[in-house]
Amino acid sequence: MRVLLVGAGGVGTAVTRIAARRPFFDLMVVADYDPARAEAAVAAVGDDRFRAERVDAGDEAAVAALLARHGCDVLLNATDPRFVMPLFRAARKAGASYLDMAMSLSRPHPEQPYEECGVKLGDEQFALAGEWEKAGALALVGMGVEPGLSDVFARYAADELFDEIEEIGIRDGANLTVDGYDFAPSFSIWTTIEECLNPPVVYEKGRGWFTTAPFSEPEVFDFPAGIGPVECVNVEHEEVLLVPRWVDARRVTFKYGLGTEFIETLRTLHLLGLDRTTPVTVPGADGPVAVSPRDVVAASLPDPATLGERMRGKTCAGTWVRGVRDGQPREVYLYHVVDNEWSMAEYGCQAVVWQTALNPVVALELLATGAWSGSGVLGPEAFPARPFLDLLTEYGSPWGLREQ
Repeated sequence: MRVLLVGAGGVGTAVTRIAARRPFFDLMVVADYDPARAEAAVAAVGDDRFRAERVDAGDEAAVAALLARHGCDVLLNATDPRFVMPLFRAARKAGASYLDMAMSLSRPHPEQPYEECGVKLGDEQFALAGEWEKAGALALVGMGVEPGLSDVFARYAADELFDEIEEIGIRDGANLTVDGYDFAPSFSIWTTIEECLNPPVVYEKGRGWFTTAPFSEPEVFDFPAGIGPVECVNVEHEEVLLVPRWVDARRVTFKYGLGTEFIETLRTLHLLGLDRTTPVTVPGADGPVAVSPRDVVAASLPDPATLGERMRGKTCAGTWVRGVRDGQPREVYLYHVVDNEWSMAEYGCQAVVWQTALNPVVALELLATGAWSGSGVLGPEAFPARPFLDLLTEYGSPWGLREQ
């Protein structure tokens, strides 16, 4: 397998460090708009299977040319969601497989944003599914941790743990703190603003997908591994759009343990218009400059990838499932926990970016060995779960199951 990895930020760098320990690929080209980031990621692994390149992720022709020049047969997208569609199209143009960790962006319903869906996450990609299937090509979408591992858990529950599923709820929580900062998100603030302030989507069988207000339906969920009770709220996320396509469940939700302070900060950004992506004109030393308010917020905060030495605690991603097995009610939580102290000591990566990066590498290995195969635009739950979960354990990062 020859891989083009686009994006050498926190997650992309973690991908290289995880993949360097595995023999399943022959080449991984690490490309970024900033060549210094790509070169640093490659230099850190000290493996001649890696090489650095510069590319603009928004330039489809340049990405397709880079795929062709290095004979890459798969593109792994580790950029933010703004670049999903150009990279998705570039992979199809070059005849390469495609894998991402976040799907094409949504757009709220223009008149009833908190009741009806507008353009949903992934709609632009699924609209082209026939083209990929006709070509016998694979786009594996939403293959990070959430979405990604959480979807694998949903498929595992359907295949091996339940006869009927009433509800699948992705529940994400952590007890991470960052020394020296009052506010320092552990993941991309650009993406966090996007998913937290957009109308959350809920799925119900018979009704389909619909939306609610941001931060709706708060509940306290007790997370394992000493994290404990965390208040979780509805957030827009890909799992709700992916799981019902392949797994039969009466209801699907995604709730994130954000915390009161984080929610209030996001609400303030929205109130001030600092969550907007449309550029505004501001004075500059050389005259007026057009800048996106959200980009300014992101530039004002520390890079999450650099916070590992200051972070303390654990992060947990998981899938709660309620249903029936052998005529009896059953409720379980399938989960994956990463301790920041461990990920920093073992890989030099903070827990959240490492946990995100781990899963696409596992998926790439399954594709390379033929344990997973398919064509079209497919989510993680379109594939058998057991090979993934077994390989995840082999990578030294086992998962857990708790009866509720």
